[in-house]
Amino acid sequence: MPSVPQAADILASLGQASFVWDIGSDRLTWSENAASVFADIPAESLESGAAFASLIEPARSIRQDALTHAPPTRADEGVPYRIEYGIRAVTSVPVIWIEETGVWFAGSDGRPLRAQGVMRINNERHARDEQLLKLSRHDPLTGELNRTHLIAALAEAIEENTRFRSACAFMLIGIDHLARVNDAFGFDVADAVIAEVAARIRTRLRAGDVLGRFSGNKFGLILKNCTVDDTNIAAERFLAGIRDEVVPTRSGPVSVTASIGAVSVPRYARNADEAINRAQETLDAAKRRRAGSFGLWRPNAERDAQRRVNIRVTDEIVTALNDRRIVAAFEPVVTAHSREPAFYECLVRMEHGDGQILLAPDIVPVAERLGLIRLVDHRILELVVAELIASPKVQLSLNISPETTMDPDWSATIESLMGTHPGVAERLIVEITETVAIQDIDDIRGFVTRLKNFGSRIAIDDFGAGYTSFRNLRKLGVDIVKIDGAFVQNIARSADDRAFVQTLIDLARRLDIKTVAEWVQDEEAAAMLRQWGCDYIQGRLIGLASPERPWAVTPAAAVPVAG
Repeated sequence: MPSVPQAADILASLGQASFVWDIGSDRLTWSENAASVFADIPAESLESGAAFASLIEPARSIRQDALTHAPPTRADEGVPYRIEYGIRAVTSVPVIWIEETGVWFAGSDGRPLRAQGVMRINNERHARDEQLLKLSRHDPLTGELNRTHLIAALAEAIEENTRFRSACAFMLIGIDHLARVNDAFGFDVADAVIAEVAARIRTRLRAGDVLGRFSGNKFGLILKNCTVDDTNIAAERFLAGIRDEVVPTRSGPVSVTASIGAVSVPRYARNADEAINRAQETLDAAKRRRAGSFGLWRPNAERDAQRRVNIRVTDEIVTALNDRRIVAAFEPVVTAHSREPAFYECLVRMEHGDGQILLAPDIVPVAERLGLIRLVDHRILELVVAELIASPKVQLSLNISPETTMDPDWSATIESLMGTHPGVAERLIVEITETVAIQDIDDIRGFVTRLKNFGSRIAIDDFGAGYTSFRNLRKLGVDIVKIDGAFVQNIARSADDRAFVQTLIDLARRLDIKTVAEWVQDEEAAAMLRQWGCDYIQGRLIGLASPERPWAVTPAAAVPVAG
């Protein structure tokens, strides 16, 4: 029968050593295997609690503190404890991480008299914990701080600079056109570019500066003790370091530039959120100006005033939607020859409580800029369909914004309404701007096809202001072209405008596309348009938009044909 191993042998095989600590004399007594477990520790350092404590990092008092943390309930009852710490004899060697588990006993006075337990070397667990901590704080691709800890460091820096009345700068560095690298080479190459840019920024930092990955293609930088001049110099140093050399990747060299937006803190940003918003705003402006450029945030009274207006108008639009004060006005579009109404264009209006009416040019650009146009377009669609249901002989058109053409909810709503109310779709014309039509011809073609399948017609609004070719009009299956009024309003006085408008009308007629001339001001212009073969006209001569339903007007009140 094999012999039972001694306790010391078992402990040694587990990398552990037992001890008894006589606290009164400060003497440490160890199991026989202690010398092999603590091979790199001098024997004299294991003889007393004080000598052993001199090896402990980071807090030498951790063992003594553990013995006073929870007093015993009875004098003869032991109190368990468990602590972790590092030890090393000299700073040139790695730290040995110890897990100590024991029990201490109190004397008659209630103070610690003796402790006993087991110490275990636990370098692997500590390394694993350190790695997990690092992963929780750092971006795995670049090794720099992640967004959460970058923002925490920024908040701390702002607080510190506010307290000591010093200055620092916060920068956002954005890699330009990273999506193109993704598309051309793949995400692995884009990741290599991100990692290389981070490394180039890191090599150009001063001691004390903080770098973190803010988002996919952006890095955040906290530059300590940094004046405005220092910020300008640092920005150029970072930009040059990124653009001057190509980035080697497994797919070949990639040329990269970056843009920077920065803000001085705490002078122009009193907290982290404000600093981030202003740096992002300046970065966006720098990218719009020119890729690879730098911008430093400055106060701007006009911009701040516009933002206050935006906040007010946003509230007004949302309130008007909730109160059903977003309404439609109807502008007649008539045939050029007979002046008989062909259809009516529905334009958005917003009623104020004081009786004031805001027109589409006052509402739509702001709603688009503030992300509310989708709600406005949904409301106008409801109003138009309700009018079509109530007036079976009327044809109406409505304008939709660029965002709405890609809005699946709007498409689902119109499909539901058309399915519920047969015969309505055939009397609806949907107008999209020329700018929208050329953004993504394939996506727009899908949108147009769905509408035409319902039986609706499609008009291109403001034609001539953009760059849509007649080939694209045919590709889209457009039914009507509305010629931009900026060219129409001066045809009686401008030979260039006459030539342009006449050419558009002629080309559209050859492609069997109907034409509408907008902003027709007088009979002279109307006569020219009729002679050139324009199908429909609208504008001041015919009648401007009105909240009243024009189709209720008696025929005698219609505008007569000149001549």
